[in-house]
Amino acid sequence: MRTFRAGGVAVSERGAGPPILLVHAGGSTGAVWNPVAERLAGAFRVLVYDRPTYRTPRPVGGAEAVAAEVADLLTVAGAVDEPLLVVGHSSGAVVVLETALQQRFAGLLLYEPPVGRPIDGEALRRARAALDRGDPREAMIIHARDIVGAHRLGVLVFRLLPFVGRPLLAHAAGQIADDEALESLGVGVDRYAAVDVPVLLLGGERSPAHLRAGLDALAAVLPRADPVEILAGQGHIATVRAPDQVAVVIAGFAGRVL
Repeated sequence: MRTFRAGGVAVSERGAGPPILLVHAGGSTGAVWNPVAERLAGAFRVLVYDRPTYRTPRPVGGAEAVAAEVADLLTVAGAVDEPLLVVGHSSGAVVVLETALQQRFAGLLLYEPPVGRPIDGEALRRARAALDRGDPREAMIIHARDIVGAHRLGVLVFRLLPFVGRPLLAHAAGQIADDEALESLGVGVDRYAAVDVPVLLLGGERSPAHLRAGLDALAAVLPRADPVEILAGQGHIATVRAPDQVAVVIAGFAGRVL
């Protein structure tokens, strides 16, 4: 693995070949892509970076955060002088969509961007209040249970076993700011009809229903979207639980657009 700087952004890269840029989900950093990146590096140049919302202990939220996210992605993409496939997961996929309104890429692969419905404003206010009073675990429980719609058993385990989800707690401030950034975008996906490049929409068979609904909404407006592809037996974190499956899908799409 090598590292270079694109403006003020540290970028990690592996492999050689047609370039693929991986944009990570909330509650994490670019390192969450490592298992997938390692599988792709035999045939592609794979680039990963930490999103700005997760690089600081006091991230901004709202429209300011969206602007910072788009600016960083444009900066990293600008360091690549070849046609580029950009892959985004969850809120990272929303960042990719917003950036694609400003710059044309060779293709986009979007794994369950949370679009098409509002983030629950009341739940988000409770999560922010919990974080501000020094209770990141409660903030993340509210995020998982009331905003994401995670399985109740997983939420219960997270609540009762302090050692569970410790990495998530380290990113609680970023995650709530990320939620606030998504909330600032409002409801609706019609503006993404302007994204006229090949798009693959990816979902998990076991993911919350609202994420599949978001994929269907995007499929209806993106002019060059493939039919939604579903990972059998997987949910919202197949990047971690099934990196082989995710890498195969990315490589197949990259072979078509790069």
